[in-house]
Amino acid sequence: MLHGAIAAALTPLDGDGASPDEDAVAPYVDFLASHGVDGVLALGTTGEGMLFDLDERRRIAERFIDAGRDRLQVAVHCGAQTTADTVALAEHATMYGANAVAVIAPPYFALDAAELLAHFEAAARACSPTPFYVYEFRARSGYAVPLDVVASLREETSNFVGLKVSDTPWESFEPYLIEGLDIFVGPEALIPQGFARGAAGAVSGLGGSFPDAVVGLVSDPTPERGARVAALRASLQALPFHAASKTALALRGVPIRPDVRRPLRALRDDERHEVERIVREWAG
Repeated sequence: MLHGAIAAALTPLDGDGASPDEDAVAPYVDFLASHGVDGVLALGTTGEGMLFDLDERRRIAERFIDAGRDRLQVAVHCGAQTTADTVALAEHATMYGANAVAVIAPPYFALDAAELLAHFEAAARACSPTPFYVYEFRARSGYAVPLDVVASLREETSNFVGLKVSDTPWESFEPYLIEGLDIFVGPEALIPQGFARGAAGAVSGLGGSFPDAVVGLVSDPTPERGARVAALRASLQALPFHAASKTALALRGVPIRPDVRRPLRALRDDERHEVERIVREWAG
């Protein structure tokens, strides 16, 4: 079972984003571990997971599992456009030793409750008995997972244990604080409220580049600390987030290139200067 501060990991790339930089994963995970995270989520939104083909996703998952084995929890996001691809990825993650599997609702088609339940059931069964989490993020999937689908999934599967919820504002997040399920907070600004209501942890995109900020907030989820971390997130979010986060990591000593998978884009010079300012300000 996942717990605590989980960094939503970035995916190291090289060759202008053409291929995964598998050798960069281990030192990157070392950096995250050195700042006290409890685990990582590979290939989620922050990890550009939906932009890779299945073979790339398998190789990237393996490198993160290898790097975190016996010291960090490693969850793998296996959500894909089709049920068949989602099942294949979930089976692979479990076979290779992932501690958990997460799946977002497939984007583009607004699936009805029956379609969505069948999709999640297939994914959960493919990775059983590994803990399975629904990744609720309406802004990315295009629609919210209905609460009755969550309830039915609890009845139909034995390894569905919780959700990562990235919806904002609080009024959209709060309905998913369901008794008996482990809820992980995605938006850093909602961590204090979520923990006050019993959240099991946080899965943070900011934690992929500033793990110290998120670990500190999870250990001391005060509104004051939350406001500082939310401001840091907002400063990165104002830029192309993936390239800015990778640039910040390089400035913090991690051997990772700023490359992203197209259609995501690299930073302009003025944007890179802004990331330099953000990193200096945080360090100071």
